[in-house]
Amino acid sequence: MAFEMPTETTESKIREVSLGTGDVKVGGENVLPFYLFDGQMPNRPLIAVEVCDDNPQGWPPAVMEPLADVISDPVVWAKKAQDEWGADLIALRLKSTDPKGDDKSAEEAAQTAKSVVEAVDVPVIVYGAEDVEKDGEVLKAVATATEGKNVLLGPAVEDNFKTIGAASLGYKQSVVAKTPIDVNLAKQLNVLLSNLGVDVGSIIIDPTTGALGYGLEYSYSVMERLKIAALQQDDGMTQMPLIADVGWESWKAKEAKAPASEFPEWGDESRRGVFWEIITASCLLMAGANIVMMRHPDAIKTVRKVIDSLM
Repeated sequence: MAFEMPTETTESKIREVSLGTGDVKVGGENVLPFYLFDGQMPNRPLIAVEVCDDNPQGWPPAVMEPLADVISDPVVWAKKAQDEWGADLIALRLKSTDPKGDDKSAEEAAQTAKSVVEAVDVPVIVYGAEDVEKDGEVLKAVATATEGKNVLLGPAVEDNFKTIGAASLGYKQSVVAKTPIDVNLAKQLNVLLSNLGVDVGSIIIDPTTGALGYGLEYSYSVMERLKIAALQQDDGMTQMPLIADVGWESWKAKEAKAPASEFPEWGDESRRGVFWEIITASCLLMAGANIVMMRHPDAIKTVRKVIDSLM
């Protein structure tokens, strides 16, 4: 008697969200991550390459070295990420607007975002400095300056979702909804955005990323539970694609950046940091991340191979 592989099917699926001009799509799967024997993943997970609008301070040499020729110009940086590193998306981080830093104006930041959007052919994610009040002002200006380009604005959080949600709604943009690592909080913010009038088909969930050794297991668990609720419980407020802020969190880890001169037993920090980002990204892809935001070119190259093999 021939063996027939049992399958677990569902009528539920993750919403398919169109990014940029609509040629790039994320989500749409009706199975748990890479369970291709049970159903379909019509859209492969995407790699968003991180770009900063200021010259980042405190980044380890292992990251700064491959970025040395572009680090001072976000437009050139974004084009290199697209043309040489094969970025599926650009993740522009407007750190210069941080009130505790350069405190640049919303208008100046919006012009930078517009320049990046116009310089590349791939969709763009625009994150503020993650200052609640300033982000509302900055992302509203970005939404206005890039009207109709379907930029993915974020992160919208409980304290500023009305401002960012209204801007995304009024200027035809998408939005990233970010909450602390908790399924119910993620659902609640999606409900609030939906009640505001934001199309649930234009929302991406950022459940907050914990890197390897710094809460990875919590991020993994919550992403997994969001996917299970979406697919097996048909919960409409969890059926949005997920994004993981991998590069930012991975390279904050002491073990990723501490010099080998201080910890010789840890090995070469230039390789160690790359591995830290690769492992964090790979784990969260398995948990259900549809977009991973990454930083180091070598890590990006390896994680693309991981995605290829899993698909």
